[in-house]
This record gives sequence, structure tokens and C-alpha cells, in this order.
Amino acid sequence: MMSRPQLTLQLPWVEKYRPEKLKDIVGNEETVERLEQIAKDGNMPHMIISGLPGIGKTTSVHCLAHELLGKSYSQAVLELNASDDRGIDVVRNQIKHFAQKKCHLPPGKHKIIILDEADSMTAGAQQALRRTMELYSNTTRFAFACNQSNKIIEPLQSRCAILRYSKLSDEQVLKRLMEIIKAENVSFTNDGLEAIIFTAEGDMRQAINNLQSTVAGHGLVSGDNVFKIVDSPHPLIVKKMLLADTLEESISHLKNDLWDKGYSAVDIVTTSFRVTKSLYQVKEAQRLEMIKEIGITHMRILEGVGTYLQLASLLARIHRLR
Repeated sequence: MMSRPQLTLQLPWVEKYRPEKLKDIVGNEETVERLEQIAKDGNMPHMIISGLPGIGKTTSVHCLAHELLGKSYSQAVLELNASDDRGIDVVRNQIKHFAQKKCHLPPGKHKIIILDEADSMTAGAQQALRRTMELYSNTTRFAFACNQSNKIIEPLQSRCAILRYSKLSDEQVLKRLMEIIKAENVSFTNDGLEAIIFTAEGDMRQAINNLQSTVAGHGLVSGDNVFKIVDSPHPLIVKKMLLADTLEESISHLKNDLWDKGYSAVDIVTTSFRVTKSLYQVKEAQRLEMIKEIGITHMRILEGVGTYLQLASLLARIHRLR
């Protein structure tokens, strides 16, 4: 009788290289130090961690929970994500039942409820949490991870310690990418790494996902391959378009190299903004005026006027400035 082949489970690199201890978290050193102090003292307050996506908010809470609870982690942590239904019924049932549940924990330790993307909870559910947090504060602690803390109602904010996470620097993202590249034996070029960092904009999760997608799709991590995978306009083409000597040349780049290839107006205008920020060939005063014009166009596009005419008009205004 033939034995069945063993299937090896391939984890996404985001999960495979997710930090498990607070000391492994990249960036936001001061905030992570505060969490390490909480882990050392063993007394966690209710917390709100706010910041941009992909910079380690939820991972930090999980690392803290691991360090506080050790082996009891699996039975003493409840995580609810934005994808779950988190209306008032969930607060009254699921969260309340977990808060009431008896767990054999070491003295001074608490159960932890992690509410990811907490800013998308309904106002009613947030109101219902107020009483639950007070009633069960002896046994349960809440950790809210959100992109905007102002979307969490004030009564909850006043019950929590608020930690803010800032965007990761390019150097921090690069350092982590190099560790993964070494571990996975990835072949790369310098412009490929620059492209990943450029498209990620401080979002570590995005950077690692783009790295893995490029390796899976093309093998070699080069600039062109990365921009093919993320399907974003190549900054060199956008730079040529913005710095062309004549308006006709700029419009030609826009039409032939970007618009006709299917890039949306939002993609083109956001890449133009990111390229202009570091366009040091242009004097600063002029660069600021260009950014202002790009910002006005971006606003119009977001309001629904994402036409080729808007982008051509933007190039005409930039040429008039120059």
C-alpha cells in the first residue's frame, strides 16, 4: 500500500516572520519600552493603540499577552477582528461571557480581550462596553487597536492608556526586509528593494507581502518586477512626465506610458505626489507649489472627477509654474 505524500504547509511570510516577543518589534522604540515595562510589572491597564495600518499594533498586543500570560495565552485571550460582527449583541453576549469565564491564571494576571480595528465598532457597541469594562476590571483587561483613536468614544478613551504608533522609517523597513531576504535566500537588486520601500510607505506588512509576491511571481526582486506586481505606476516614468521640457512631451508620457496602460487617475496622482516630495532637482518653493497643485487634483479625483482631462490640466498647471 502506497503512503500518501506529506503536504508541507507554506505560511505567508507576514505570519512566518511575525514577532513573538516585544524586543523583536521594529520601530516605535519608546512605546515598545512602555509595553515591556508593563510586561515586567505584570499589571496591564486597558489600552488603546492607534496608528497607521501594518506597523505592528496588533502584533504588539499579542506579544504583550504572550509575555504576561505565558502558557495560559490560548485560554485567556479573546481576539475580535473588524471582519467579525461587532454590534451591540456581540458585546452583550460573546465579550460578556468571556469576561465572566473562570480561568486558572497566576496571581495578578488578567484575561485579555483584543479588539482589532476598534474604530469600526458601532457607537452602540462602544457604549455597551463602558459598563462591561468597569464590572469585570478585576479579571479582564481590554486592548483596542485602531487607525484613528478619535473614532473611539470619549468615555472609553478616558478608561484607557493611549499609545500612539508612528509610521516606520525606510531604514527600519529595509533592515527587516534584509533579515527575511537572508533567511529565504532571495535574489534581489538594489532598485528592487527601493521599489518595495517606496510602494510600502512605512507599512511593514505591505513591504513583506510585496516582497513575497515578487519572489513568487518573478523570482528576482528588481524594480520593474516589483512595480508589475504591485500594479503601480513606475516612479521613473512619473518623474520623466513631471520634468519633461515641453507640455506635449509630458502629455505624451501621461497618455502612452500611464493612462493607456490602465493605471487609474488615483494611482497616477498619488505616485506623482510621492515622486514630487523627493524631486530635489526642482527648487523647494517651486516643489511646494507643485505639491499644492497635485493636492488640488487629488481632491477633485477623490470627489469623483477621475478623468484624463484632470491629469492633463494638472500637467499644464505644473508647466506654467516651471
